[in-house]
Amino acid sequence: MKADMSEITEAILGLERASNDRWNRGDYYGFLDNYSEDMTYFDPLTEKLLVGRKAVEEHFEHFYKGVAIVRSEYLNEYVTVSDGSDLAVLSYNLRNYVVDEGNGEKCAAAWNSTEVYRLVDGQWRIVHSHWSLTRHPAIVAKRTA
Repeated sequence: MKADMSEITEAILGLERASNDRWNRGDYYGFLDNYSEDMTYFDPLTEKLLVGRKAVEEHFEHFYKGVAIVRSEYLNEYVTVSDGSDLAVLSYNLRNYVVDEGNGEKCAAAWNSTEVYRLVDGQWRIVHSHWSLTRHPAIVAKRTA
């Protein structure tokens, strides 16, 4: 029996938002807990494809500590599900906000995200994660100069 696409979409979005909520509090294990052991990963700080949850954990420990994100905006969320309902691709834009100098908020980063989820033993696990900057600062500065 084919799974309900709206249920899969809601499950994937719920997992992603819960992981991001933990990340915003400085706990990157929200994502690590959802990664499969054999997952692959890219972000703007990787020099090459990272293979395996352990490699990503080491990357996070080295580069991602102490950012206090006060709010996130999820834009253009889109989930596509395989015919077999065991693979789903989530793509979205994420804006993270931090406290600014005047105790307001400012956008600290705008991201493009693609997460590939696979159903493993009845649980959705991320098997590939790719993060990029929505508008690379060097390109934006060059265009506005």
